[in-house]
Amino acid sequence: MSEQTPDANPYGTPSTSGPQPIPQYQRYVNATMRTLLRVPGISSVVGKRLLVIHVTGRKSGKVYDVPVAYTRHGDEILVGTRSLPWVRNIRKDNPVQLSMGGPRRTADGEVATDNESVMRLYEVIARDNATNAKFNGIGFNPDGSPNKADIYQTWQQGGVVIRLKPR
Repeated sequence: MSEQTPDANPYGTPSTSGPQPIPQYQRYVNATMRTLLRVPGISSVVGKRLLVIHVTGRKSGKVYDVPVAYTRHGDEILVGTRSLPWVRNIRKDNPVQLSMGGPRRTADGEVATDNESVMRLYEVIARDNATNAKFNGIGFNPDGSPNKADIYQTWQQGGVVIRLKPR
């Protein structure tokens, strides 16, 4: 797999400046969302596009509970995000737990970092969730399709797609 590189954008000029910066208050938003996603009734409303992924640190053993937006695609769950420190803990040989408004589910995870996979999968995510697309710096063309130059820019700036396959 090829990693992100600063090469010129082969799809032209992006329509956005890229993914939105992560606000300093994000940890408080995440804590609130984790709580709301555990409350019966509320979780089914709040959690239509959100899940909590429980990832175990490969060195520390600490469990990180991260609320993320997701898209269903066939038998997989896709999560578009930046290559943040917690993402490095997702490996094929280490199942993760998912909370989606019910009991935890086990899933096998893989992080797509190569240009081709990220471009293809982020297009699926953007078509499904315009809010997620905007957060990740992906605009839309006049015909409603996700802007490929924006998706490429997101990849260049560290965008990855986590592919989760529930067991």
